[in-house]
Amino acid sequence: MESERVVLKKGYKPKKSEKYMNANQQEYFRQKLMAWREELVEESRETISHLQQEVRDVGDEAERATRETENSLELRTRDRYRKLIRKIDKALNRIDEGEYGFCEETGEEIGLDRLEARPIATLCLDAQERWELRQRQLGEAR
Repeated sequence: MESERVVLKKGYKPKKSEKYMNANQQEYFRQKLMAWREELVEESRETISHLQQEVRDVGDEAERATRETENSLELRTRDRYRKLIRKIDKALNRIDEGEYGFCEETGEEIGLDRLEARPIATLCLDAQERWELRQRQLGEAR
């Protein structure tokens, strides 16, 4: 259910005094997510371009080894970006479906401060802490 898009006033910031996840807040986070996504896509393009332009047969063994390490780091960064872009797309879909800003586990409000800091958050703080505790316990069990 796509809500009607609103035009935000210049400098708009969500306030706790407003109705939670009203049309303005949804559009604010949509724009924030879209800008972040575009930034990641552009950085990925630059990484690909850099890797394609690099000449691999120049330099000695040490220089080649250094380049291999740098390339590996760039590819890992690009993979992280790809995963982040997937999460951003999921958040944008949640906005369209009217579910954005609400915890996937409890249905509670995630909160403006948390979304401002991490706009792809899908869990409220309590649910996130429970999830992290389970992950630590699973890690210790191995």
